[in-house]
Amino acid sequence: MKPDGKQSGDSSLHDGSAQPRSAVRHLRWYIAGLLCLASALNYLDRQTLSVLIGTIKDELHLTNASYGDINAWFLVSYGVMYAISGRIIDHIGTRRGFVLFVSGWSVANMLHVFASTVGQFSFFRCLLGVFEPGSFTGGVKAVAEWFPMRDRALAVGIFNAGTAVGSMAAAPIVSLIAVQWGWRSAFLITGALGFVWVAAWWLLYKLPKDHPRISEEERQLIAEGQPAETQPTRAASLGSLLRMRETWGCIIIRALTDPISYFLLFWIPLYFQRRHGFDLKALGLFVWIPFAVAAVGNIASGAIPRWLISRGWVLDRARKTTMTVITCLMLTFCLLSTQATHPAFAMATVAGMTFCHAAWGNITLPAELFPKHAIGTVTGIGGAFGSLAGALSQMFIGRAVDAYGFTPIFAACAGLYPLALVIVFTLIGRLGVVRSIPNHSPVSPRPGTV
Repeated sequence: MKPDGKQSGDSSLHDGSAQPRSAVRHLRWYIAGLLCLASALNYLDRQTLSVLIGTIKDELHLTNASYGDINAWFLVSYGVMYAISGRIIDHIGTRRGFVLFVSGWSVANMLHVFASTVGQFSFFRCLLGVFEPGSFTGGVKAVAEWFPMRDRALAVGIFNAGTAVGSMAAAPIVSLIAVQWGWRSAFLITGALGFVWVAAWWLLYKLPKDHPRISEEERQLIAEGQPAETQPTRAASLGSLLRMRETWGCIIIRALTDPISYFLLFWIPLYFQRRHGFDLKALGLFVWIPFAVAAVGNIASGAIPRWLISRGWVLDRARKTTMTVITCLMLTFCLLSTQATHPAFAMATVAGMTFCHAAWGNITLPAELFPKHAIGTVTGIGGAFGSLAGALSQMFIGRAVDAYGFTPIFAACAGLYPLALVIVFTLIGRLGVVRSIPNHSPVSPRPGTV
C-alpha cells in the first residue's frame, strides 16, 4: 500500500479534492450489499458438504463420527487462519485481501470433486478453512471503513446476513445440481461462482476517501465521530490488544457462541434427515427455511438497535437491551427443540434458534469498541478461538449424536448465550465508544511497503 493509503494499480483514484463524477447516493449501502454477496458465497461453498453429507455417507460408508472429524479439521485450519487473516487484512487492506481469500476458498471448494475418503475430505475441508475466514475479518474492517459508528451494527448485520442467504440457497441449489449431475458437480459449480464476485469487487471497491463515485456529503458522514487519521497507522500489536479486557471479552464471547453456529450449519440438514426422515429433495424444499429466518435475524441485529437509537436511546443501551431479549428467546427455543417430535414444530423451533443466534450480533462487537487499525486483528483472534472451540465441539457432537441423538446438543446450546451476555456486561462494558490502545502510536510505512 502506498504511503497515502492508496493501493497500487488504482488509476481511477483521486486525491479527494475534485468532485466525484456521477456520485452514487448512499454508496455505502451498496458496499454493504457487495459484502453480503461475499458472505453468501462463503456459506454456499461451506454448506455444500452439509447438504450432500447424507448422500455421501451412504455412498462412501461414512459414520457420524467421521463427519464430525471432517468438520473438526475444517475448523482447526479455519481457527488458525481466522487470527492470521485478520493481520493480513489489516496489513494489505480490504480490497486486496478479499481478492486473495475469495479466490482461495473458491479453488478449495472446487477441489472437493476429487475426494473419496475421510482423509481426502478432511484435507480439502482444511484447505477451505484456510481461506474462508478472510470474508469476516475483512467484512468487519470494511464496515468500519465505510460506515459511521451509529450505522455499523446494521451494516454488519447486512453483510453477515449473507451467511444465512448462502446457507438458505445451498439446500435448493446444491440439491438440484446433485440430483441432475451428481454430488461432485455441486462442488465444482458453487466454487466457480466466487470468481464472478472477485471481478466485481476489484472493479467496484475502494476506500471512501479515494472512491470516484462517492459524494462529499457521504464522505463526511462516514467520517462522523471518527478521529482524524493524518498519517497511516500500523496494525496494533497483539501484546497491546491482549492487555485490554475488551479484547478478551470479544474472544470469550466468540468461543462460547461460535460452536452454536457450526452446529446449526453442519448438523441441521442431517438432523432433519435422520430425526424426521427428510430425503435430498425434502431438504431442498424445506431446510432453507431456518437459514432464511437467520437472514432476518442478521438484519434485526442492527435494525432494532438503530430504531431504538432513532428514538433517543444511546447505542450502548439499545444494543444491550436487544442482546438481553434475544438471549431469553434463544434459551426458550433451544429447550423447546429438545421436545420437538413433529417435523413442522421442529422446523419452527430450529428457525427460532437461527433467528436468535443471528440477531445477537456477536461479530459486530469489535467494530463498536476498537479503532479501524485493530478491528481486523481483534475479529481474527476472536474468530480463531471460536473456531477452535467449534472444532472440539464437532468431535463431541458426532459421537453424542451416534450415542444419544440430538437432544443433548440442543440442551447444551441453551446455556451458552446467557454466559455470553454476562461477559458483555462484565468484561466489555460500554458499547459505541472507541477505546485507545495502550502503547500504540501511528507510524509512517517503510519506503516500498506494499
